[in-house]
Amino acid sequence: MAKNNDKKNDAITSMDEDFAKWYTDICKKAELVEYTSVKGCMVIRPYGYAIWENIQRILDGMFKELGHENVCMPMFIPESLLQKEKDHVEGFAPEVAWVTHGGNEKLEDRLCVRPTSETLFCEHYANIVHSYRDLPKLYNQWVSVVRWEKTTRPFLRSREFLWQEGHTIHETAEEAQQETERMLECYAEFCEKYLAMPVVKGRKTDSDKFAGAVATYAIEALMHDGKALQAGTSHYFGDGFAKAFDIQFTNRENKPQYPHQTSWGMTTRLIGAIIMTHGDDNGLVLPPAVAPVQTVIVPVAQHKEGVLEKAAELFSLLKNAGVRVKLDDSDNSAGWKFAEYEMRGVPVRIEIGPRDIENGQCMIALRYNGEKFPAPLETITDTVLDLLNNKIPHGMYDKALENRKNKTYKCRTPQEIIQQLQEKGDGFVEAMWCGSEECEDKIKELTGVGSRCIPFEQEHIADTCVCCGKPAKCMVLWGKAY
Repeated sequence: MAKNNDKKNDAITSMDEDFAKWYTDICKKAELVEYTSVKGCMVIRPYGYAIWENIQRILDGMFKELGHENVCMPMFIPESLLQKEKDHVEGFAPEVAWVTHGGNEKLEDRLCVRPTSETLFCEHYANIVHSYRDLPKLYNQWVSVVRWEKTTRPFLRSREFLWQEGHTIHETAEEAQQETERMLECYAEFCEKYLAMPVVKGRKTDSDKFAGAVATYAIEALMHDGKALQAGTSHYFGDGFAKAFDIQFTNRENKPQYPHQTSWGMTTRLIGAIIMTHGDDNGLVLPPAVAPVQTVIVPVAQHKEGVLEKAAELFSLLKNAGVRVKLDDSDNSAGWKFAEYEMRGVPVRIEIGPRDIENGQCMIALRYNGEKFPAPLETITDTVLDLLNNKIPHGMYDKALENRKNKTYKCRTPQEIIQQLQEKGDGFVEAMWCGSEECEDKIKELTGVGSRCIPFEQEHIADTCVCCGKPAKCMVLWGKAY
């Protein structure tokens, strides 16, 4: 007997009605997360963690291809160590969680629960870097960090989250700058190729750069509701941290020299980015590269002779071809299964029933656009692989890019920004800027949009600053952000 026939996605709030509620509904009903008794922290459930594992696997491979090695630093940082870089500690102070006791004893030196690991890497580098021959060190770690966020939301902002943080140290400023830009390109390639998510690459304004950095670079993505999300950052530190932590090496002229450093990171907020870039009112829409299940096979009238056997045969064919495939031969109804895997964002659904078998075909349904069509059984492996590797990721990317184009506005005055946002809704604003922090703050005060980055790809929209009317130095991408 069939179990519950109700569609799980009936309970999802429409994104047009309440985008925040829609997002939370998907996180819960697609079984990505669960709340805990620790305020601001989440349980990442198996399906959500499987997405993260796929993100981690792909990124880790990309890092290693570029020569990086994985390490693991402690999760505790002595306060005395954190205090060595003034700008850095001031930037993180409001978000730091402290350990004050070990057992029943009060600690003489409080321990910070790692919000980021620059100080720990610096201490380590000071111990192991002595000569130019020791450089570069290209390190990365996969860990959790703690930041005491006041307002939290699953994946987007939580008090503990998972991430990778790369930390590299170099002989010259040029090498470190190249590494900073190389890793930003790596992040952009990952988002666009594997997450089907278009991004804008650029440099953060000085007021928005990482605490202690000389320069911060970022990739910015636009979500379906027109808000920006910072998907990854890469920081050039120069030799500031090296001087603060007295990291020196003997250079090629046999003289002491300070090295130059970088750091870069991506987090589990990428899962939130996937939801808000590609999801719809039926649930998740997952890019094939990170989908825990890439293809699900649903037998139709499975009680009839030969149906389950043919479904199992298809399962073996696809599994042997490297597809992450699932055969659902449970006694739930076909309608329930369709809704279930739509909710979970499975990219390809294969339906196979008695009539299909007679005709030597199956029915294929694509999650990202709802397209449904028959496919010959004799070439099913090639068909599915082509869908997963080409048609679906390209189609998802084009759809997200079209959304970004429709929600990007060129403006010359604060009044234009306000008008565009009121008439067309939130989105990216491209406008010129004089370089003044005062104007940057004023635009946010007047319009509600803040600077996201100074795009590498510049466009000349006007000769004057959008705020003060003085000569403009560059175009800035502005927007409301998560």
